[in-house]
Amino acid sequence: METILKASKIRKVYGSKGSLYPALSGISMEVLRGEFVGVMGPSGAGKSTLLNVLSSIDQPTSGEIEIGGKLLKEMSQKELALYRRDMLGFIFQDYNLLDTMTVKDNIVLPLALNKMKVKEIEDRFELIARQFDVLSIKDKYPGQISGGQKQRTAVCRAMITEPALIFADEPTGALDSKSATNLLEGLAKAKEIRNATILMVTHDAFAASYCERVLFIKDGEIYTEIYRGNASRKQFFNKILEVLAMLGGDVNDTF
Repeated sequence: METILKASKIRKVYGSKGSLYPALSGISMEVLRGEFVGVMGPSGAGKSTLLNVLSSIDQPTSGEIEIGGKLLKEMSQKELALYRRDMLGFIFQDYNLLDTMTVKDNIVLPLALNKMKVKEIEDRFELIARQFDVLSIKDKYPGQISGGQKQRTAVCRAMITEPALIFADEPTGALDSKSATNLLEGLAKAKEIRNATILMVTHDAFAASYCERVLFIKDGEIYTEIYRGNASRKQFFNKILEVLAMLGGDVNDTF
């Protein structure tokens, strides 16, 4: 299978001489096309730092990151900005929707910025809005819809450009259990139907149980990783809890 993301010996150190804090300590990993990968670990383990560095929002202190065959460190700031817009999708806990735009306009904004033809924009919107059940609210504004609807809108926006890789940072963190389940089932469906590649940081074992593989980080290093394989989601959930118990992380352990 094609490797979409490859990180080699990634280090991230904050502070200055005499007061250095190593957030990441030589992490190497790969994500293949069509994988749904979770990243877990205790608070302060380096999960969000890893996501920010891999997505080019932040720069590593050392090491190399390659996405879609391109080394990020060889790109200029302008090239990186265009690359993030065209090749990467982002899903955040707080949605990051524009309050003055409708659901539809929020979703199609990346395509409009790319000056895509109206017919193709309409076709893409119709397809993804149906998949994530937001077609009926397309003319509403973010202030008029629920948290679950906001997050599904944000997911549609992240996926409508058909990015090579989608980064999800605690996407279910602000949702109730029903909304979280709907969102996770949508992501799993997108992986199957669209062959979407998703890297999700989460503290929630229930959310992680939807992944095919989960990386566990401790003290800025990869502690271990587990694969779902042919196990049921409930079995995988229990396996995740076992690893988290060894890590000593505070997690959501409700299935």
